[in-house]
Amino acid sequence: MPHTIHHQEQDAKGAFYIEHTGQRLAEMTYSRTNATMVIVDHTEVSTSLGGQGVGRALLGALVQWARATNTKVVPLCPFAKAQFDKDTSLSDVLA
Repeated sequence: MPHTIHHQEQDAKGAFYIEHTGQRLAEMTYSRTNATMVIVDHTEVSTSLGGQGVGRALLGALVQWARATNTKVVPLCPFAKAQFDKDTSLSDVLA
């Protein structure tokens, strides 16, 4: 089943996430350093969604948003950093 990825940002903190019945099952969080840069600091996916590419889908949503808003990304989260290292097509959003 396809998962809807939501985005929220408040007070310089943001997240891309998947929710089901009010519970977050997956999220990629970031902190805003300024108007045009964020630091991805954490990715977590519930074991119930394991192996479905959900982490990568969250990263894809973040990259699409970063491109649309001219936001640069610093991937401190080990998962996000590994994905950026593996896929050079995403490097245009790196700070």
